[in-house]
Amino acid sequence: MIKKTPMINHEGSVEKASEDNKQQPIKHIAIFASGAGSNAQKIIEHFENSTLAKIELIVCNKPGAGVIEIAGSKSIPVLLIEKKMFADSGYLEELKRYHIDFIILAGFLWKIPSVLIDAYPWKIINIHPALLPAYGGKGMFGNAVHAAVLMAKEKQSGITIHYVDDKYDHGKIIFQKACPVTEDETVESLAQKVHELEHNYYPKQIEKLLYKI
Repeated sequence: MIKKTPMINHEGSVEKASEDNKQQPIKHIAIFASGAGSNAQKIIEHFENSTLAKIELIVCNKPGAGVIEIAGSKSIPVLLIEKKMFADSGYLEELKRYHIDFIILAGFLWKIPSVLIDAYPWKIINIHPALLPAYGGKGMFGNAVHAAVLMAKEKQSGITIHYVDDKYDHGKIIFQKACPVTEDETVESLAQKVHELEHNYYPKQIEKLLYKI
């Protein structure tokens, strides 16, 4: 189901593309998200007024998720998806309707089906709140990851941006950034550090990738 959002004017900024890049066709982006949408918001804001890419669609599996409200405030359509249909079809027809070239996972908790991976080879990326290959896999998301890092008495954690394949948190690593884990670290304080890394680096790394495709 596509949820249309009211038209609202907003200001935004993104690094100016070079004259050569301005001649390239604009990339049409879908962001998949399940929760509050803080990473999605940072990505949307980064590409506002961009000549490189446009966020065309938010795909969400939870009707009450905060990311839906963010989409509404930015006049971006929302596609609400159902699990069985997602597994069977990947909603490819809906993505084609919006001419989607590239898919960004930003806190999306469902496994991506093979039909979607095959349709978008090397064009689906995810961000994970730890330094993969450690602390990845099914069920490893959000505070569960940070709790596991603290339980193991790690000296650092961080973020990993990677391509998506048919296994959880398994695709080729694109970028990693570490942060220190202090002796008095809590799940909440580590989560805050990791969120700051996500918000700072994910939009910039997406931009770098889009220049290459």
